[in-house]
Parts: sequence; C-alpha cells; structure tokens
Amino acid sequence: MAVEGTSEPSDTRGALRPALTTRNRGQCLSAEREGSLYIEVAVQYHFAQRKVGCKKMKANSRAISCCAALLVLIANSAHLFAANATVDSNKVQITVLYDAFGKDSVMQKDWGYAALVEYGGKRILFDTGNNPDILAQNAKAKGIDLSKLDFVVMSHRHGDHMGGLSYLLSVNPNVPIYAPKEGFGVFGVFGVDVPSTFYRKDPSLPPEQRYYNGSPPEIIRGGTAWPSANFRLVDKDTEIAPNIHLIALVSDKPGTLELRELSLAINTSEGLVIVVGCSHPGIDKIVESATAINPRVHFVAGGFHLVVTPDAEIERIVTVLHDRFSVEYVAPGHCTGEPAFTALKKAFGDHYMYAGLGTTLITTQVGNHR
Repeated sequence: MAVEGTSEPSDTRGALRPALTTRNRGQCLSAEREGSLYIEVAVQYHFAQRKVGCKKMKANSRAISCCAALLVLIANSAHLFAANATVDSNKVQITVLYDAFGKDSVMQKDWGYAALVEYGGKRILFDTGNNPDILAQNAKAKGIDLSKLDFVVMSHRHGDHMGGLSYLLSVNPNVPIYAPKEGFGVFGVFGVDVPSTFYRKDPSLPPEQRYYNGSPPEIIRGGTAWPSANFRLVDKDTEIAPNIHLIALVSDKPGTLELRELSLAINTSEGLVIVVGCSHPGIDKIVESATAINPRVHFVAGGFHLVVTPDAEIERIVTVLHDRFSVEYVAPGHCTGEPAFTALKKAFGDHYMYAGLGTTLITTQVGNHR
C-alpha cells in the first residue's frame, strides 16, 4: 500500500506495494510487470554498450546497428509503458476528500466524509461530505475534477455524507448516484415510489376524510430535494460494475434504528477492498456481509462509527476485525473516533494506514481474477 499526502511510513510487505510510476531517475525507466516483477531499463548503459560495439564496425554496419539498437529501445519502452498502463487500470486508489483530521494545510477540515475511489478505469465518488463549498475547495486542492465520474455512491442519508450533493450536481448533473432505498412505506430523502397499498384503508369514512378521496393512484411518487438527480436506489447487495459491489444493510443500533446504509466492496485478486461511510449497521456486520463475495478481506477504509463507543466494545470490534475476519489492512477515518484509532493502530501495527484528509491510498491488483 502506498500512501501519498502524508509523511507516515507506508508498509510495502506482501501484497501491498507502492503505486507503480514511470519517472526519469538517471534516465532510467521503471515499470512493474505482472504486479510483482520490477524491470529496470538503464538507458545510459544501453547506449554505452551499443557505442562500444559501433566503434569496432564499419560506417554502414555502425549505422545499421545503432538504428537497430534504437528500435529495440523504443520497443522495450513501449512495452514498459503498456505494462504501466495495465497496472494503472487495475489498482485501487482511494483519495480522502473530506474529513475532520489530516495534514494537508490547503484542504479544509470539517466533519463528514467523501473519497474518490478509482479502480478498473472507473472513477467513483463515495459520499459528498458535509458542505458543498468545502467539497469544491478540497477537490480543487487535489486537482480532482468531479465532472468526470462514472458514478457516485451515497452511503446513507445523514447530512455529513450528502451535504455536498448540490455542488456535485452543479458540475455533474447527470451522473448516476447509487443510494439506499428506504424501507417499505418510507419516503426517503433520495426519493422513493411506493404502492398506495402501503397504508390501511377505511371505506366507511366520507370521501373528504379519505386519502385521495378514497381513490389513490396505484403508485405514490416520493419527492426529493434533488428532483433532477439520477438516483438509482438499492435495497440489496448488488454488483454495479465488474468486481465492484454495493453492500446494503440496515442498522439495528439505538439512535439509527432502521437506517439503511451502502458500503462499497471491490473484489481484487488480493481480496476485498471495502470502503465504508459511517458503518451504522456495525463495521463487523458490514465486513461479514462482504465476505459472501470473497472471504479474504484485504483492506477496509472509512468511518467505523466507534466515536462514542466504550473501550470494551471498541476492543471487541478490533478483535473481530483482526482475529475473526483476518482483515489485512485498515485505514480508518471520519467517525471511527480517536480512542478507536489508538486501539486499531495497536492491534494492526504497520498494517494500520494513516488516512487523513488529502491522503491517497493505493493498492495494486496482481493480474485479473476473472
């Protein structure tokens, strides 16, 4: 896992490796092949070797040999750039755009959560934070164009996750937005249509006391604060793109009872990469549900909702993640809470990834599991 935007040391053991880049380092191109082999092509050395050989040849032979060397170099470079492009399309990259802690002085801290998730050529905005102006400022600071998205995932209906929707829709009005579908008979903030059969009827009442004078439409259309938004409501686990899944759960916790929440689960060959908004149904239950896709959980990022949780319950959750589900890496943020940051860091050690505002987390997928 490579971490950008922070001075925290990043762990590169095992399956998590630094993001592959191609840079000029002493005229040396580096690329990663098959996700595990680093190939070094030293341009200076290559030309030096060819130059020695050319001096021993006749003029014509020297010209032909040098041209051939150049063609080989071009071919090798093209192969390396192609390999780099393949790796780029298969990595999972998460950039934290909204949170209340971080090191980036240009970005504004505020309570809420938003992250840009990139995988398989898809650009996904996960939640929109608390304030549209702050979302706009932070996206600009990171050079992220929110008009170029494949889709958006709204984890749940709380303001600190959907507050930036107005800015998003001002720059990207037609983007598909996946949001939780509320329970039967409940009109959610994202809009939902319900059949008129949801309410009980009493024909003995006079028409003026009956809904719709006793003749309701078959479907009652639900309103929303964003009537032109392209909402796609989800009420069950759904694969929305190859290897990209939404986990749909309902909270049974006091204070958020019956709150519906979506989490993002990306199935890579290294295991699941899970992004959570607030984990109101329970981070343990979200991870458990996601393991139906793949029992190996590679990485979990986002809000674990332990911000007011007693120490004993925090320890239980940490133990479940570490021991029962064998989560390999965690990058907690938002509502995880400061005591939970400490407990997770103690349990996961160098597999705890700092994920403050402005941080970019990158993991490279080895091959293609499909």
